[in-house]
Amino acid sequence: MNKFTAILQTEYDVHPIHIQSKQGGWASLAFEVKANGGTTYFLKAYEKSRASTPKLTAMIDQYVPIVAWLEQNSCLKGKVPVPLKTREGQYKCEDEENIYLLYPFIQGQTIGEKDLTEQQAEAFAHMIATLHSFGEEIPFPTEALTENFEVSFVRELEEIMHDKTEQISAEWYSFMHENREKIGTWINAIKELSEKLHTASLDKVLCHTDLHHWNLMQADNLMLIDWEGLKLAPAEADIMFLTDKPYLKHFMKVYQQYHKNYHINEDALVFYQLRRRLEDIWEFAEQLLYEELDIQEKVSIIGYLKDLTDDENDLLEM
Repeated sequence: MNKFTAILQTEYDVHPIHIQSKQGGWASLAFEVKANGGTTYFLKAYEKSRASTPKLTAMIDQYVPIVAWLEQNSCLKGKVPVPLKTREGQYKCEDEENIYLLYPFIQGQTIGEKDLTEQQAEAFAHMIATLHSFGEEIPFPTEALTENFEVSFVRELEEIMHDKTEQISAEWYSFMHENREKIGTWINAIKELSEKLHTASLDKVLCHTDLHHWNLMQADNLMLIDWEGLKLAPAEADIMFLTDKPYLKHFMKVYQQYHKNYHINEDALVFYQLRRRLEDIWEFAEQLLYEELDIQEKVSIIGYLKDLTDDENDLLEM
């Protein structure tokens, strides 16, 4: 833990007396930091050795100020975590191994695999409806965060789908043998939707773009965490996560109190659902092919890949 102690002392003037590893998300490591004076912090560490880290950390300086502004200037106050600034006034810092964000510690429980209660579902709907009330008028540059419907990762996915060189792992080769045709169909569909939506006139609003229950915490309020994917995009970038939820009808009833004329755009919805699935496949493939993994980690990734391709919900028949 010496490297974490050094970062905390040097960058934040925080002097830890105990650092405990916590269950992190897929994207990063997580630590509870108890410091002199009784203050507790949450340290998030993105490992530079991970193939996904550049994508997840590239926009920190663009999205965190917007989240901080939302926390101070909307009904999201107390419902979104904001990183603490370093001594130099930055929201992130780094060393040779990791990129770090430090937060006040939230006393609460992740929703995770649990269902939302009716009260939580209503609070969730109010949060997302509030978020979607903001668009290009926010006082920040948004060009880097604006949806352009590009699917540039598809080219890389196609390359590794058809690569039969020795560097391709046996696990990936076996998986692709069984699923190449299905994934190819999804790729063709998303290319067509990408072109179609690029020229469509769709309203864009601030979207979280990762609204699963592992990013919801029940503390004093229901809180929405992990804002790496913040975008100015059609509302379907968020709504896509809710279409299979038992509380969808109630959610939309609350949501439409704020957005009375909103109707789901089916092309945008399928685009985001397809892109999410293909992007997940690509990112798991990158781990499998380019990271040093033990046998159990490889088994877990193949399991995730099979879940993504075995899903009975055929996105192209919605």
